[in-house]
Amino acid sequence: MLSKDKLNRISELSKKSKNEGLSKSEKEEQRELREEYLQEFRGAFKNHLKSIKVVDPEGTDVTPEKLKEEKRRNEH
Repeated sequence: MLSKDKLNRISELSKKSKNEGLSKSEKEEQRELREEYLQEFRGAFKNHLKSIKVVDPEGTDVTPEKLKEEKRRNEH
């Protein structure tokens, strides 16, 4: 998870961008922070998906094979 300081900085840069614009260095900092945030988010989302089991109305496990294979790979 991204630190609270980094999340606050993303917000600060976003507000400043809307109100007065950013310098070249601030734009680069914003881009780097956003990329770091997205990497963290995507990783957490993938981990969450790996824990999901899909079951049809009859109670049969219909989890896609690709997801089942990914779960097996991560168990080892």
